[in-house]
Amino acid sequence: MKNTMEYKGYTGSVEFSESDGCFCGQVLFIRDLIMYEGQNAKELLQDFHEAVDHYLDTCKSEGLEPDKPYKGSFNVRISPDLHGRAAIYAVNHEMSLNSFVEKAIEEKLARCERRKKNTAKA
Repeated sequence: MKNTMEYKGYTGSVEFSESDGCFCGQVLFIRDLIMYEGQNAKELLQDFHEAVDHYLDTCKSEGLEPDKPYKGSFNVRISPDLHGRAAIYAVNHEMSLNSFVEKAIEEKLARCERRKKNTAKA
């Protein structure tokens, strides 16, 4: 089970509100606030799609550029020691720190995806 859903390049959270007795969520990784809810999973998914469509339609009608997730740039806060070790590794391997971090993320995600596939086969 996962706690997110995807639609038109947007990722939405899936949460349960015990006090309201309903499912709810919001679009993640953008500055604009887009929320949705439903009494069950089907209603939640439908309201998520409608909320994203409404957001995109509103931006278009007002001549605004919709906020996009995953711009390809983000800040990472790590310890000075780890920062230094990564920078030295990158220099010693003739790559930029950005390239090193990108490659490390790709390798980690590939390992996780392989592990997930192997678990699903078992």
